[in-house]
Amino acid sequence: MILEALVTTLDVSGAMHLAPMGPRVDAEMLSFLLRPFPTSQSYRNLLAHPEGVLHVSDDVLLLAKAAIGRVTEPPPHKPAESVRGFVLTDACRAYEFRVNSIDDSEQRVKIDCDVVRVERMRDFFGFNRAKHAVVEAAILATRIHLLPKDEILAEFANLSVIVGKTGDAQEHEAMTLLQHYVAEASCPGVEV
Repeated sequence: MILEALVTTLDVSGAMHLAPMGPRVDAEMLSFLLRPFPTSQSYRNLLAHPEGVLHVSDDVLLLAKAAIGRVTEPPPHKPAESVRGFVLTDACRAYEFRVNSIDDSEQRVKIDCDVVRVERMRDFFGFNRAKHAVVEAAILATRIHLLPKDEILAEFANLSVIVGKTGDAQEHEAMTLLQHYVAEASCPGVEV
């Protein structure tokens, strides 16, 4: 299955890079498969420094900001314990990982990762339709270079109804941010 998550990697200067990713995982989470685009910063970072941290989070505002490159300040974090990297302290769980192998022979790179440490910071909030709608909207926003803008905005209209009915302030802010981003987009989207 694909788990929507946030991944922190180190850039060449050792600073945190944050990106949403949907790794293929199983229930045990002993390993997982990342599938970034070969043009992404996360891929370049993992080539240079093959370890990072995968985060399970219910913070859809942070996910939305990361998806469109609008994280202006690093979120609260601390150093990872088993790898060189950073753990987001407001996440629910963190999986420190090392890259086992990289296959760049296809359109999407396949990065096989082994989990070396798991940390549980807090409980997952729970299922909420607005949070799921924002996740879908964030994924669509990252596809602005692949899909017609009108198609994305039409889907956003449907997702906005869900956010309006079931969301809190965080989900409303995230949806508004994504709507403005797509409406103003005139060039290819941000690739993580």
